[in-house]
Amino acid sequence: MARILIVLTSHATLGTTGKPTGFFYEELAAPYYAFVDAGHAVEIASIAGGAPPADPSSLDADESKRPAAVRRLLADAAAMEALAGTPAIDAIDPSGYDAVFLPGGHGTMWDFPQSVALARAVSAIHARGGVVGAVCHGPAGLVGATRTDGRPLVEGLRVNGFTDAEEAAVGLTDVVPFLLESRLVAQGARFEKGGTFEPFAVRDGRLVTGQNPMSSERAAALMLEALAEARAAA
Repeated sequence: MARILIVLTSHATLGTTGKPTGFFYEELAAPYYAFVDAGHAVEIASIAGGAPPADPSSLDADESKRPAAVRRLLADAAAMEALAGTPAIDAIDPSGYDAVFLPGGHGTMWDFPQSVALARAVSAIHARGGVVGAVCHGPAGLVGATRTDGRPLVEGLRVNGFTDAEEAAVGLTDVVPFLLESRLVAQGARFEKGGTFEPFAVRDGRLVTGQNPMSSERAAALMLEALAEARAAA
């Protein structure tokens, strides 16, 4: 059994628009249950601790249209209790985890890159031979992560994430503080992408990244694959 840390955004406002944002439910729920159902121990943290904000657009008012994993999460008393009282990332000792996963939601674009504690945790887990994963805007949490020699963690690696075209399609190019695809490319990443709003995920060794909410299950599957290989090689 591996110990997996999931880290959520604590940022609740979409730039200067006044509109609410936060984490995206499907990007948390699908990986959470993929990991739990595989027999792993999963813990949820957030940047500031407490109850992280959820992006209201990630929870369809029609319950029947919500992804099965989201409905399962909302009905899971233990999971919802954990979600309501997450520890802050700066209180987390990364040495105890085999993997870290970063769900997206636009909130991540503001607080993930600014969090020294998150960058430290991601860097430490990867340096120890652990697996690092992220989906949609979650890779914003990779931009501050480095290797032991100080180079960007993503440099030279195949990565994916919410594309510049997808940001333009949702009309937020001028709202977000930076474009995720462009920033990862600027750090030397080999950005690979699928069609706009199509499921797509990439694995390069112990780094897994997915493109959008629809890529959450695929990213989780690649995380489990990478984790099994990493543990077998340990």
